[in-house]
Amino acid sequence: MYAARPSSPDRITSLHNPRIKDVLRLQEKPAERRRQGLTLVEGYRELTNARQAGWAVATLFVCAELAGDELTRELLAPAQLVPRSYEFLPVSAAVFAKLAVRERSDGVLAVLRTPNHTLASLALPPNPLVLVLEAVEKPGNLGAILRTADAAPAHAVLVGDPRTDLYNPNVIRASLGGIFTVPTVAAPMAEVLAFLKEKGIRTFAAALADGAKAYTDASFTGPTALVLGTEAEGLTPATRAACDETIIIPMRGVLDSLNVSVAAAVLTFEAVRQREGGGPSKPSA
Repeated sequence: MYAARPSSPDRITSLHNPRIKDVLRLQEKPAERRRQGLTLVEGYRELTNARQAGWAVATLFVCAELAGDELTRELLAPAQLVPRSYEFLPVSAAVFAKLAVRERSDGVLAVLRTPNHTLASLALPPNPLVLVLEAVEKPGNLGAILRTADAAPAHAVLVGDPRTDLYNPNVIRASLGGIFTVPTVAAPMAEVLAFLKEKGIRTFAAALADGAKAYTDASFTGPTALVLGTEAEGLTPATRAACDETIIIPMRGVLDSLNVSVAAAVLTFEAVRQREGGGPSKPSA
């Protein structure tokens, strides 16, 4: 079990150090992260996003050779306060290479205390734009969608029946920390749909289906949830039936679908365009 312990002024240089084994266990086992309520984040930019979003740092591992003296001093400062903000553990370059997920790391890796984000605690504006993902399973896709949600922006990402851990290190890496900047909640899909209905948010199912409306002809100017499924299976019939409208991105080439993260970007930026005064296109006669 991972637990905060008194820090040593000496660098950790052994790959067999118990603290390093603790972190590797958290990296490799989603169930362990959930059980302990901990999340790993690598990179100063991502850590900054997490801290600005109110995530608490439990322990910070820093490799001074990679981070540099100035950044190392900055990160060490809160650890020297009484009471300490977090535990600071310096590590060697070889040890950090074992911990790092990214190829070119800046020498910063933190263990964070995971907040309990739920549908009930989600605060939305009066006219929200929400992305809903059913059964997302690829960390890279989820991370890319979170980057889109931050950039557009969308007000929340809801993941129904997830097949990947929201705080998988590869999700955090692919999102560039967007998992921290965009309110993100995982819940059973039925609960997500019920939540949206209760809030009066109109649901648009993105699906390759007969009778689906071109996405540019749908109106996303009111409270909107864009609902997407997996690339392999799309949305389940039950979810499609529960949504208010079905929309489609017309495919004019040989292939019949887009990567789900690309589709999410197309739909999200169209929704933002409409909300900025563009409005939907007029359906052809």
